[in-house]
Amino acid sequence: MILYPAIDLKDGACVRLRRGDMEQATVFNRDPAAQAAMFANAGFAWLHVVDLDGAFAGRPVNGDAVRAIVTASSNSVQLGGGIRDMQTMQDWIDLGVARLILGTLALRDPDVVRLACCEFPGRIAVGIDARDGFVAVEGWAKRSTITAIDLARSFEDAGVAAIIHTDIERDGLMTGVNVAATAALARALDIPVIASGGVGSVADIEALRKHEPDGIAGAIIGRALYDGGLDAAAAHAAAGEAAAC
Repeated sequence: MILYPAIDLKDGACVRLRRGDMEQATVFNRDPAAQAAMFANAGFAWLHVVDLDGAFAGRPVNGDAVRAIVTASSNSVQLGGGIRDMQTMQDWIDLGVARLILGTLALRDPDVVRLACCEFPGRIAVGIDARDGFVAVEGWAKRSTITAIDLARSFEDAGVAAIIHTDIERDGLMTGVNVAATAALARALDIPVIASGGVGSVADIEALRKHEPDGIAGAIIGRALYDGGLDAAAAHAAAGEAAAC
């Protein structure tokens, strides 16, 4: 199982939110490129980067920080937040972003997601952020009337590389990942699922790893790494993941 340390960007800094609330942002590092290097030195091969301001604005906002991360880091980067059109996708791919995460666009304009999967094969993930099982969009500010499972199933034949499932109610709280909901989603799909929200301990990683046969392929880790509550070496071991050199 692959682990993805999170770098959430707000006003150019690395922050962590609680339940997606922009008013509850804790700044952990004002140098995103340095934070990316720290994660690389800790043996992580991937980074999960989100332009939080961009998610609300509907366009990239923290572009300089993203460019600094991609340019300075040896990690593969998956990026979400404010990616709403093909030109923006092309720009990020040209920069060297390995995978793009489409969230609001997946709900509002699924045909563009399908086109993106054709244009950038293997490099498009769909981000499904759910509150009480229903999809939230626009930086989690609005809840839709479609369920996470129904939205994910609609992309089964599109060539999506992964579904990133975030339980908003647990995000940033380290209260334990919603293993049951994530595993249920994974079992309902042929697309690999990456778990996000609430991962705070080795036990959480071990619980998710038990569902690898169901299709859980990875987990995003945020606050637990920043706070020091989760040791990187222990996390790699729990995931059965060899630390990157």
